[in-house]
Amino acid sequence: MNNKNIGFAITGSFCTFKKILPCIQKLIEQGNDITPIFSYTVSQMDTRFYKASEFAQDIEALTGKKAITTIADAEPIGPKNNLDIMIIAPCTGNTLAKLNNAITDTPVLMAVKAHMRNNKPLLIAVSTNDALSSNAKNLGELLGKKNIYFVPFAQDDYIKKCNSLIADYELIDTSADAAIEGRQLQPIIRK
Repeated sequence: MNNKNIGFAITGSFCTFKKILPCIQKLIEQGNDITPIFSYTVSQMDTRFYKASEFAQDIEALTGKKAITTIADAEPIGPKNNLDIMIIAPCTGNTLAKLNNAITDTPVLMAVKAHMRNNKPLLIAVSTNDALSSNAKNLGELLGKKNIYFVPFAQDDYIKKCNSLIADYELIDTSADAAIEGRQLQPIIRK
């Protein structure tokens, strides 16, 4: 994938943040333009993995753009119609559930809603501890919706966290290529 305008939305699965930085770098090296979008949690919460301000600095330095951090700033994505694809990576269970139920209360969800009104693809890199329990319904319903695609995923620790799924972040660019072509990268479930 190259020469695409990509919305890269980041939600609060903080343990995966180090995995997405190389993905963004790879997309940039392929000639793509990245617009970062943060959920409120990402833009405001310090964790043992990252301080919010340091993470924002890293992403903004990498992309050369200030992250979208408000619903008001995310809404123009629809009328501008300037993104080829939107990627949510990581996508938490909270965001997965809200997306499936048309709840738009974060900058990420507004960006997705605004982008999808233009009938363009959304790629989801799921990362949640409840994908195979409380969120299984939402995952299943989103798998069948038009213009929604998933980065292939697997259980990240089937013994200690048997309901947890995590996307294969190394497949983000390949999955995005497939989504732009209107197809789901297969197999969607990995070992």
